[in-house]
Amino acid sequence: AALLRHVQAHWSAPERDKALEAALRYNQRLWTFFQVALLDEANPLPQNVKSDVLRLSAFVDKRIFEVLAFPSVEKLNILIAINTNIAAGLKASAA
Repeated sequence: AALLRHVQAHWSAPERDKALEAALRYNQRLWTFFQVALLDEANPLPQNVKSDVLRLSAFVDKRIFEVLAFPSVEKLNILIAINTNIAAGLKASAA
């Protein structure tokens, strides 16, 4: 979320396209880790939670490709919100 926020805050910067692609690719890798973990048969999460997060990850993937194809500062809002909320939930559960 921090990388996406940085790109959003500096949308007019000359290196925006490069920074945007790097932030989106990094975000995509993180969500790929979630997907792999959720599809692991040994994952102890309830099936409904795994299914819900997998659906969310499919939405995130779709939005990432949409932003890569048609960049828009507003399209980053939902990705930032999702990442921030997931991070907050993980941080709270770790505590």
